[in-house]
Amino acid sequence: MKDSKLLLRELEQIDGKGYKAYKDIEGKYKFDKYILSIEHVQGDPFAAPSRIRIIIEQKYAKFPLQYFNENHKRIAVVDFLTRLVYKNINKYYDKVNGSGKSGVLAIDNCDQEILDRTSIYINNDRVEARLEVGLPAAGRRILAKQTKTIFFDVMPIIVEQSLFFKNTDKKALINHIKLVEDQNYIRKQLKRKNICSFIANGSILPRESGISTKPLKKQAVPFKSPKSLEIELNLPNEGIIKGMAIPNGITLIVGGGYHGKSTILKALELGVYNHIKGDGREFVITNDSAVKVRAEDGRKIEKVDISLFINNLPNGKSTKKFSSENASGSTSEAANIVEALEGKTKLLLIDEDTSATNFMIRDKKMQKLVSVDKEPITPFINRVRSLYINKDVSTILVVGSSGDYFNVADTVIMMDEYKPIDVTKVAKQIADNKVLPEVDLDSGEINMYCNRVVLNRSFPENYKGVKVKINGMHTILYNKITVDLKSVEQIVDISQTNAIGEIFKYIKNNVKDEEMTLTEIVDKVYKVINEKGLDYISSKKGHPGRLALPRKHEIASALNRFRELRIK
Repeated sequence: MKDSKLLLRELEQIDGKGYKAYKDIEGKYKFDKYILSIEHVQGDPFAAPSRIRIIIEQKYAKFPLQYFNENHKRIAVVDFLTRLVYKNINKYYDKVNGSGKSGVLAIDNCDQEILDRTSIYINNDRVEARLEVGLPAAGRRILAKQTKTIFFDVMPIIVEQSLFFKNTDKKALINHIKLVEDQNYIRKQLKRKNICSFIANGSILPRESGISTKPLKKQAVPFKSPKSLEIELNLPNEGIIKGMAIPNGITLIVGGGYHGKSTILKALELGVYNHIKGDGREFVITNDSAVKVRAEDGRKIEKVDISLFINNLPNGKSTKKFSSENASGSTSEAANIVEALEGKTKLLLIDEDTSATNFMIRDKKMQKLVSVDKEPITPFINRVRSLYINKDVSTILVVGSSGDYFNVADTVIMMDEYKPIDVTKVAKQIADNKVLPEVDLDSGEINMYCNRVVLNRSFPENYKGVKVKINGMHTILYNKITVDLKSVEQIVDISQTNAIGEIFKYIKNNVKDEEMTLTEIVDKVYKVINEKGLDYISSKKGHPGRLALPRKHEIASALNRFRELRIK
């Protein structure tokens, strides 16, 4: 390990030289109470910024063990410190000028969700912050003076104000941990109380706009549960709160346009994650296996058993192992549901607006005109109850035009100017309290083939090996093969997409068993992450880059949309 004074001398020696001379400063440097580890120097000022770590021994940092001795606490601390470093970069650093990415100083940017990230690492021995720095240049000539400003003037202040326990807002940190503890407590209560979702009274569900994740501050109607669905929970830290419990089973959310149907469903689909204080959805908690399902024209399907919904095709083609390079709305939605079931979901979230009409329902007039033996699609309405009765899979469904779903629903909630009203009794009276005659409750109809074995050749190499690139939150490039994730709506952070890209490479290099199913592969990767941390699967050792943990369902969704996926 080198002394920090040596870094000063090295910078003086390379000042004005070609950019590649920056490679000379890679290594570890000892500052007063921390180590600066320059892990990777960018080859060009226009390339991705250089990766650095700030390493502080706990004898200096002094974060108490009880703050991170459980996984959910550790995640809370990592999230809190990431946000604090980000805040202090913006507070104490005025970006130096230069060409390309000169002067960039950054850490992973957290949004409203609290995710497990690699931006901060903490254990009994040390605290690490993983940052990116754009090493300054004029054209492609080194600007050592500006680099010195970053490492010797700005960085010590940010480190001092962010990564030493004595300087943190201890009350805010403790409250952040307590919030996550309360959210995890509610998740456990969902199973015990036989409910799939909980929305606390006072929650603010609407967002500022369609492109903003922040809460609507003005004119937002605070959520208030109807008395018939209201329950009381006594949280470990917050104490007693009340809110709406959505029971397991089939729940419809109905109402006129612009009255909040899709808004509540969006809050529920993101309720699989914990949220920060002030988000408005802190206590909107959904079964964490929930999957949002929609139609997805054009997606690839690889040997998925969609026979539960689509069978007896005119050309005699089997749908037990159905494949398509360009699926229709109905076949894609069928595949999305089956893949969610393959991933062991216990809750489907569906919006009529983003579903294929012919997949959701066939009205009586159409049934009279086109007989059952001429229609290969068995609509979702015919299967939704059987999925719950025989597979314990609940459904929350937003509907605005199909009253036939009243016949199969257990609970009907009407949104009226963003206020929920329990209209189950009225809906059942309209439906004459009858189950539709075509609804099949036979458990034999739910036997699907969910053991798809992945072939090794699913992950091809070119002459340079494998290159994975992330183009925004919803696009992965595997070599030149595009994985389109825009319809995987529960990805909320580009760092989750980064992690999925790293998982693709990890699977390619480490999972080579021809007899493993897709689900077993995802389980194996998750087991490695749980045992060794998200850092372990990164191809960038030391500084793993911007990674946030996706759920198993999003990993599987990416694999299922990979056009090179081959099933045995």
